[in-house]
Amino acid sequence: MSDARSWVLHVDLDQFVAAVEVLRRPELAGKPVIVGGRGDPMERAVVSTASYEARAFGVGSGMPLRIAARKVPDAVILPVDADAYTAASAEVMETLRAQPDATVQVLGWDEAFVGVQTEDPEGYARRVQKAVLDRTRLHCSVGIGDTLVRAKVATGFGKPRGVFRLTAENWAAVMGERPTVDLWGVGSKISRRLAAHGITTVAHLARADLELLTTEFGPRMGPWYAQLGRGEGTDVVDDTPWLARGHSRETTFQQDLTERAQVEAAVGELAARVLEDVAREGRPVIGITLKVRYAPFLTRTFARRIAATADPEVVLAQALDLADRFESGRPIRLLGLRAEMPMPEDARDGHTPTRSGW
Repeated sequence: MSDARSWVLHVDLDQFVAAVEVLRRPELAGKPVIVGGRGDPMERAVVSTASYEARAFGVGSGMPLRIAARKVPDAVILPVDADAYTAASAEVMETLRAQPDATVQVLGWDEAFVGVQTEDPEGYARRVQKAVLDRTRLHCSVGIGDTLVRAKVATGFGKPRGVFRLTAENWAAVMGERPTVDLWGVGSKISRRLAAHGITTVAHLARADLELLTTEFGPRMGPWYAQLGRGEGTDVVDDTPWLARGHSRETTFQQDLTERAQVEAAVGELAARVLEDVAREGRPVIGITLKVRYAPFLTRTFARRIAATADPEVVLAQALDLADRFESGRPIRLLGLRAEMPMPEDARDGHTPTRSGW
C-alpha cells in the first residue's frame, strides 16, 4: 500500500532579481549587487532587491538607493528590467508545471505553491530544485507543509538553496517562541497592535482569546490571525489563473512638487497609466486610493469607494477630489494611484474592499 499523501511545497527563488542580473553579467557573481529605479544612486528611488553580498551590509528592499549606496560604496547598482524578470519567471513556472502530478499556484515573479501527492516530500523538493536549476540556472528554496501557511513559513528556514518541513507536529516547537511578525500575513503594524494586548510570540497568538482578537481586528480578520498563530488554514493549492484585485502606479519625483498644477498633472498621468492596465482586465473601477509622500518621508493614503465606472474622466475627477485633501503647502516627493476592481467573490458575499495594500 502506498504511503503517499498530499503536501504543499512553497518554492521561493533565492535573490531572484539580483540572480537574473548576475546571469546576464557573470562578472558580477560574488559582488554586492543592488537593483532599483534607473540604477542611479542619486535619484529618488528605492531598492527592489539586493544580492546576499549586499544584504550583509544591511541593504534591504524598500531602502532608498542613496542610503544603500552609502552602506555599500563598492556595490554595483543596476536599473530595474521588468521584462527580463517576467521572462525568467515564466520559465521557472513552466518548469514547476512540468513536474509529476504538480498543481501550481503562482504567487509572483519569484514564488509559487506546488501541490503534490508523494511519499517523500523532501526528495520531491530536491528534484524540483534541480529541475529549476538545470533549466534556468536559478537556485530556489523549498518549504514543505501540510498547509499553505506552514509551507510558506518553512521556506524561510530553508534559505538559501535548502529544504525545510513545517507541519502540525513541529509547528509549536519551531515557531512558538518567535515574534508574531515572523508569520506570513503579520506585518509590523499588526504585530504592534497584538503586542499592545500582550501577544508578542506565535505561541501567544495561537492561544489568544478569540473575543479579544475579534474586537481588535473584526469578525473576519480576528479569527484569521488566531488561525495563523497555529499555522492552520487551507491545504488546497489552487491553480486558477491569478486575477488582480486592482492596479497601481506610483512616481517618485526628482524635484518636489510644490504647485497645485503640478499635482494635477501628475495625478492625471498616473490615472492614464492605471486605466490602461484596468482596461485590459475588462472590469470597472469601484475604488480609488491616492498615496502621497511629503518631503522628507511622511506618507499618507486617501481612499474611497465609487460607483462602478469605466469612464476615465470620472476616475480622474475622483482622484483629483482626493488630492484636495493633501496638506496645503507641503512639498510632495511621491504620488501613487491605485484603482480597485470587483472580484468574482465580491458578487457572492457582497463584500467590496476599497483600500489598497500600500
